[in-house]
Amino acid sequence: MSRAPTTGPDGEGHKAGPFVLSVDAMGGDNGPKTVVAGMARSAEKNPDIRFLLHGPAAELGPLVEKRRLSDRVEIRDCPATVSMDDKPSNVLRHGQQTSMWSCIEAVKNHEAEVAVSCGNTGALMLLSVMRLRKLPGVHRPAIACLWPSRNPSGFNVMLDVGADIKADPRDLLQYALMGCTYARNGQEVVRPRIGLLNNGTEEHKGRPEMKEAHELIAQAAGPADFEFVGFVEGGDIPSDRVDVVVTDGFTGNVALKTGEGTAAFIRDALREAFNHTPLSKLAAMLALTSLKRLQKRIDPRRVNGGVFLGLNGTVVKSHGSADDTGVSAAIKLAFKLAQKDFNTRLAARVASADDVMAATGTEPEIRSGT
Repeated sequence: MSRAPTTGPDGEGHKAGPFVLSVDAMGGDNGPKTVVAGMARSAEKNPDIRFLLHGPAAELGPLVEKRRLSDRVEIRDCPATVSMDDKPSNVLRHGQQTSMWSCIEAVKNHEAEVAVSCGNTGALMLLSVMRLRKLPGVHRPAIACLWPSRNPSGFNVMLDVGADIKADPRDLLQYALMGCTYARNGQEVVRPRIGLLNNGTEEHKGRPEMKEAHELIAQAAGPADFEFVGFVEGGDIPSDRVDVVVTDGFTGNVALKTGEGTAAFIRDALREAFNHTPLSKLAAMLALTSLKRLQKRIDPRRVNGGVFLGLNGTVVKSHGSADDTGVSAAIKLAFKLAQKDFNTRLAARVASADDVMAATGTEPEIRSGT
């Protein structure tokens, strides 16, 4: 299953297909029918995709056959499912028969390139860390998400958005390096601009650890070949000032949920405003094309898929409430990362952190990640 990339770390080359993706059919709010429908959408557009599908075979078999995917899907029969209410620690102790566990194991055993799941985020993260293990040198893994922005690609990368509520300066430096690799391989940004999220852009603002992280990332920018724009604020997250926004998991998760809630509020407020009077309904009809363009741009389904970074394997977390369009978007992202041999390049970037830190004069105990 392992193939050599056509270029070095963070390069532009692609691996040769086909690519096997490991998909957890269970755990999402809309059930396996929606997951298989999303797989079918992606399979139609990408002939190089193959799937390992995890869940009860008796239920999945007819769904796969109906979508005419039998020649591209291997079903792994799993009798149990991780629910959204299950405690991650219980899943780790007793979840060996679940579809989520089987999904991660396929990546661990090099049977698949990337794992995709709509299931319980906490359980998925814990299983991923414990079964795949962290890359050498990684202190805390991170979850990276795509955020709609004014950049040409249409999106910015933000991490961490919920893997760990804590992050010290060395963690934030590693997030910057991992986010740099994600932006290059996931967003085709040649020299990413990285910003550190803070309560102001002035260098004297922020907690002491933020100032230390600012210094570390600034010193690493040259050796790691990215541009550090310094501190950024919440309003810069969707801007064209940066390509990658670095923060701790607590702040990132609050920002993510706030953004999603605000987008939903604006959507509902527009609908209410355009339905208020006959004249406003006429205005909505006249503006229909523009409204559809706006809806598409801020549609959360298009950016469905948080990527777990810093592990010996790539895991894409889809929203639990994703419909077939959202599942297809997560699979598309997983496929793109597989094409780029993303995790090999990420591992090389993390391994280069020692050289970067040596160039910055960082203390050895920080370099080792201890």
